[in-house]
Amino acid sequence: MIDFLGKRGIGVEKVNYKLRDWLFSRQRYWGEPFPIIHYEDGSVELVDDSELPVRLPELQNYQPGDAGTSPLANAAEWIDYTNPRDGRKGKRELNTMPQWAGSCWYYLRYIDPHNDHQFIDPAKEKYWMPVDLYVGGAEHAVLHLLYSRFWHKVLFDLGLVSTDEPFQRLFNQGLILAFAYQDAAGSLVPTDEVDEKDGKYYRHSDGAELKKIVAKMSKSLKNVVNPDEIVHQYGADSLRLYEMFMGPLDSAKPWQTAGVEGIFRFLKRAWRVLVNTPVDNEAKLSPELNKLLNAAVKKVTEDTAVLGFNTAISQMMILLNELVKLDKVPRKAAETFTLLLAPYAPHLAEEAWEVLGNKAPVSLAQWPSYDALALVENEIEIPVQIQGKPRGTVKIPVDAGKEEMEKIALASEVVRKFTEGKTIVKVVCVPKRIVNIVVK
Repeated sequence: MIDFLGKRGIGVEKVNYKLRDWLFSRQRYWGEPFPIIHYEDGSVELVDDSELPVRLPELQNYQPGDAGTSPLANAAEWIDYTNPRDGRKGKRELNTMPQWAGSCWYYLRYIDPHNDHQFIDPAKEKYWMPVDLYVGGAEHAVLHLLYSRFWHKVLFDLGLVSTDEPFQRLFNQGLILAFAYQDAAGSLVPTDEVDEKDGKYYRHSDGAELKKIVAKMSKSLKNVVNPDEIVHQYGADSLRLYEMFMGPLDSAKPWQTAGVEGIFRFLKRAWRVLVNTPVDNEAKLSPELNKLLNAAVKKVTEDTAVLGFNTAISQMMILLNELVKLDKVPRKAAETFTLLLAPYAPHLAEEAWEVLGNKAPVSLAQWPSYDALALVENEIEIPVQIQGKPRGTVKIPVDAGKEEMEKIALASEVVRKFTEGKTIVKVVCVPKRIVNIVVK
């Protein structure tokens, strides 16, 4: 459309963007002061770098100044400014930045937080930037991510950073949902003011019946679950693991405290296996356990890399279900399971790792690798049909030919059961697919 209008002289291509100043410059005390001086001769200049950072003055009165000016108008001594180099007089800018100005570039300051001479060492910035992965919420798209890009691009144009973009990849996690309660007028009622009776909900103060809804967990909706209480009751690992197990990271998920109880039981079972069950230093892994252990390493490694935490945890649960059946746990199985669990439940894993006799922390241990050959299927299960009707299945070597398939099928219990007293007329074998038997 732009090309169409331009070729006909109807319009001109133009890039138009701006920061919304009413969001950035505010007439109140809290926020970062602008390092700007308005001189008596009408000029406006930045303060010298040696005077940075400009700090807010201590105030007793935080009320707006005359005619609705910033509260900083009450700090007369701070406002009046004399240039120490040439003696010019002026006044400081009274508006402040909106506090999230710092969040526009905090990722840079993290790299070099104790530097008193510059906002970041160029060598450190070039080494660490850009950010590989940013996990955030869609609600931050404007007031943080968009403004971070504007801020970063200005710094790039000034030659202060080495990359044009601050973040290489963005992943938006889903919202946590929780129950909330509304009265007849649609007003939200705090959860601690709600009584339940016979499956209905009532306001404690006046008995008014309330409607139960599912909504975003937030302070404004008064349906927040205090994580401190969950940690106190179940431990930090249970809370951490439950949040990752609730569902795909990018999906909205309903909070259910009962779900934390299930994860808590999983961790208790893991503790019993790793700490209370005898460890056999000499035992070799059975073929079944060896295959399951390698499958777990492969699944957890790959799923963790793509933020598929819930499916990685599911695989660890499958492995644990087999380990709890053992009277003694082979050391390799115990240590491998602990290593897989460590990024997900670091406190429990660190304790278990030490109990298993390791001196260095599990967080510094080598991540396990898997044997691809152990995962190769040596046998497959194929259906057996007799007179065109499915009668069961048999296991055959994955590379079995027609003759071997026929021999295994005819010797199987399922075929003998349905062909007893009958004459086998024909056997049709399709490698890796099916055995079909015709009788009379």
